[in-house]
Amino acid sequence: MELMVLLNALVTRLLFVLHSLIGVWRVTAVKKEPKYWLLALLNLLLCLETGLTLKFKQGRGYKWFSPAIFLYLICIVPSLWLLEIHHGTQYCGNEPGAVQVNVSNQDFNQSRESSHGSEGADHHIIQTAKVFVNQLSTICETVWTLALHQTFLLLLVVGRWLLPIGVEITRDQLSQLLLMFVGTAADILEFASETLDIEDVRKNYALINAILAVWTWSMLQFPLDLAVQHIGCKSSAPARRIPSLLLCRYSAELWNIGVSLFIQDGPFFIVRSILMGHFRIFNQMLVFFTAKNILVVTLQLYRLAVITLDFRATVLQKSRKGEVCCCPCEPYEARAHATGHQENEMKELVAFPPKEESQAPSEDH
Repeated sequence: MELMVLLNALVTRLLFVLHSLIGVWRVTAVKKEPKYWLLALLNLLLCLETGLTLKFKQGRGYKWFSPAIFLYLICIVPSLWLLEIHHGTQYCGNEPGAVQVNVSNQDFNQSRESSHGSEGADHHIIQTAKVFVNQLSTICETVWTLALHQTFLLLLVVGRWLLPIGVEITRDQLSQLLLMFVGTAADILEFASETLDIEDVRKNYALINAILAVWTWSMLQFPLDLAVQHIGCKSSAPARRIPSLLLCRYSAELWNIGVSLFIQDGPFFIVRSILMGHFRIFNQMLVFFTAKNILVVTLQLYRLAVITLDFRATVLQKSRKGEVCCCPCEPYEARAHATGHQENEMKELVAFPPKEESQAPSEDH
């Protein structure tokens, strides 16, 4: 096992565990009940996955799916749910979103003086850490929740970058996937923060649960790598049917369209339409992002129509010429077999050229 692969696999999962533990600590501090520390037991699943990956995959990833990302979602999402439901019981004293960490020099000096004559430097470090943690606890709840959301989405992108890739995905595909994740994470953060910060939404727990459910549903696209990979085709007869060929040729694009329609922009548009149509909640940003979701969904449907018509035209053109429409991602042997062994016939003609009949000289000459 390569050293860098092992290091990246362990460091990334360690970051996931630390971030999820911070979320559990915030839930325990807000709820003021130690029983919520039981949420930390979910990290055992991530530890188990780490051991299995190191043993069977030598630290490398899987094809089409990332178990580490999926288990990280399981570890951190319950904490964010509890923090969002408990949102609003503690307000910032000054401007909205202002982070106040007043760790004064006097606090450090007092901790240093109290530990100077007794237990030395080790005790001083512990006292300093306690002072810093106590000051962090005074940060208002809304800022903590937003910070956890932001770091959560950033860590998803960075963690996917650091995780060792398998043999099925290339560096070029990984770079495309990361760029997609950055845009997706920004849209998801905007949806959660923009809708949950509306005062009328905060008064309705059913709306909060519905928005969090849609937000959780949108997060399920991060463990999957189908946005940049083709599923591949088999050379069997059923695989040459029109729907199978369309799925084979445009699998990555069809997945992106499906994610936008059914996982991200489509559900986001439905939630915002309900807020405006049924609950009569209007503001400038809500109207703007609703219009943006409508535009994205329309463009995705237009893209789907273009792909379907282009593929249909290609199939009709090949059928008129008497050719067999093969998927471009099929193996070379299958394509050669489907086209009637044309290359083999050409090789035979080159190896054994036809003999020209010798013309006997005419008697007249």
